[in-house]
Amino acid sequence: MSGVTQAPEALLKRLERDVARAVRRGRNGLRYAAGTQRTRVGQTPKDVVWRRDKAELWRYRNDAIRYAPPVVVVHSLVSRSYVLDLHPANSAIRTLTDAGLDMMLLDWGVADAVDADNGLETYADEYLPAAVDAAREAAGTDDVTLLGYCFGGVLSLLSLARHPELPVRNLIAMATPVDFEGMASMTGLLRSRRLHPEDVLDETGNVPPEAVENAFRLLRPTGEVAQYATLWENLWNDQYMEGYQPMAQWTRDHVPFPGRAFLQTVDLLVRDNALVHGPLRLAGRDADLAAITCPFLNVMAERDHIVPAGAARPLEGLVGSEDAETLCLDAGHVGLVASRTAAKVTLPHIAEWVQRHSDRVEA
Repeated sequence: MSGVTQAPEALLKRLERDVARAVRRGRNGLRYAAGTQRTRVGQTPKDVVWRRDKAELWRYRNDAIRYAPPVVVVHSLVSRSYVLDLHPANSAIRTLTDAGLDMMLLDWGVADAVDADNGLETYADEYLPAAVDAAREAAGTDDVTLLGYCFGGVLSLLSLARHPELPVRNLIAMATPVDFEGMASMTGLLRSRRLHPEDVLDETGNVPPEAVENAFRLLRPTGEVAQYATLWENLWNDQYMEGYQPMAQWTRDHVPFPGRAFLQTVDLLVRDNALVHGPLRLAGRDADLAAITCPFLNVMAERDHIVPAGAARPLEGLVGSEDAETLCLDAGHVGLVASRTAAKVTLPHIAEWVQRHSDRVEA
C-alpha cells in the first residue's frame, strides 16, 4: 500500500517543480529578451595607471600581492577585455589576483576613424613598450611578465621580437595563432584571394564589428541553434542565467579592427605566414621570433575552434627561449579564461608557472 500512496506524492512534487520552473523560465525569458537586469561585468576594482589615445593600462587592486614583477595582460584588438572579468564568480583576473599576482591589463578601447591608420607597428613599437614602462613604474619593479591573449599574444610576440631589449622577464602566449595555415576555416577566403581585405573595410577605414562577429559565427554555423537550445533547457535556472548572460553579451560585443593593422595581418600573417617562415618585415624592421629569449609559456586549448591547436602549437619551437614549454588544456578558446573549469584547471596552471618564474614578495 505504501507504494500506492507514495506515487501521487511524487507526482505532485514533480508537478510543483515543473510549474515553478515554468514560472521562472517565463520570468527569465522576458528579462533576457528585454535586456533588463543584465549582470554587471568588469567588477574587480581597478585603477587607470597609464593612458595614451584610447589605450589604457589598468591595475587591479590587491592588498595581498605575493609575487613580482606584475603580470601585464595584453588583450586582443577585436573583442572586449571584460571577458577576463565577467562577474565575481567567473573572473580570470580575480582568480589570478587571489593567487598573489599583481595583475594589470592593457585595454585598447574602441577604434574609430582616428585609429584606422594604426599599423601593427603602432601597437608593437609604441603603445606596448610605453605600457610596459608604465607598469614597471606603477609596481616599482625593473621588469614585467607579459601575458598576451589571442591577437594580444600576436602583438606581444611582435613587440618583443622587434625589441628584445624590452624589460620583459617572462612571456606567456595564450590561445595565440602563429601558423595561419592552421586557421583555414577563418582565413581561407583571404588566403586564396577570393576576398580582398579592402572590401571588408567600412567608411571609417576599419573592419566593422559586425564583420568580425560574422566571421566567428561562420566557424560554428550551428552553434547559435545549439546555444539557444541549451538556453531554453536552463532558462529556469537563475544561477545558470547569471553566468550565461554576461558571456552571451560578450560574444555579441565586438569592436572594430583598425584598418591598416588588418591589411598588414592579411598580407604578412595570413598570406605570407611570416611568423612561421620569418623574419617578418614590418615598417623597415624585422620581427624574428628567435630573438625572444626570456622564459616562455605557450598555452593552447584542445577544443579551440577559433585558434586551433595546430595554429598555436609551433610557437615553442619558434622562439629562442631555452626555458620554453607548451601547456595544452582541455578547453575551448574562451573556456581558457571564462568557464566553470577555468578557475579550477586552466588559471591555476598559469598562476603556478608565473609564481615559479617570479620573485617572492615579503608581506
